Formats: sequence, C-alpha cells, structure tokens
Amino acid sequence: MTESADNVPVTVDHPFVSAVKPLVDAMGAELLGPEQAQPDDVVLAWEGQDVIAVRLPQLSDSLDHILAAMERRHGMPLADLDRKAKQGVVRTLEARGAFSVRHGVETVAGALGVSRFTVYNYLNREKDG
Repeated sequence: MTESADNVPVTVDHPFVSAVKPLVDAMGAELLGPEQAQPDDVVLAWEGQDVIAVRLPQLSDSLDHILAAMERRHGMPLADLDRKAKQGVVRTLEARGAFSVRHGVETVAGALGVSRFTVYNYLNREKDG
C-alpha cells in the first residue's frame, strides 16, 4: 500500500501494479486508484478490470525528473561533468525531446553549468557531425 499525493491509499500489491511501478517512477508519474482518475490520467486495466490510474507529470516536471535521474546515473552534479560527458547528456536529452519543452535549453544549460549558446553549439555539432 502506498499513498497518492493527496494521501489516498493506492493498492500496490496487485502484480500488474508491481510490474508498472518502476516505469511510473522513472517517468516521474503518480499512481492513483482508478476511482481518482481525471480525464487526462491513464487508467490501466488487468483482465478487463481497472486496477490503477497513472497521472503523467507536466513536461517541465519531466525534464527536471530526467535531469535528476541523469545526475544519479553519473554520480555527480551535471555541472561537474567534463565537456565530452556534457555533450553526451545533451545528445540523450535531445533524443528524449527535452528541447521541445518551453525553456528546455535554459533549464539544461543551468543544470550543466554552461550558457545557452554552449548547449546550442552541442546540438549543432551533432547535426553537423
């Protein structure tokens, strides 16, 4: 049993919920009981019965979540990475659509400790290479 953001219990002992929870956590989404679902939530069913609802994060929240996950993966703040590693981060973020989010370049530049101009250079280097 876990609780949603509004402290309502969500059953997680169902095998389907256990199976999707790592994906939901990786996306920065929230698990809810199916009765709590709002129109924009995704209700997941198992054998014809609604089991759980997933509330997807806002795109800007997703970018922050992705950046935090990348810091955990690298074991240090992204700003402390060397240039080559920062370029790799930008490549990964571009593949994941980070720069389609409003202020995405600024957010990534801040996390990397570089200017927006540098992020654009990293992006252009990939397209030219």
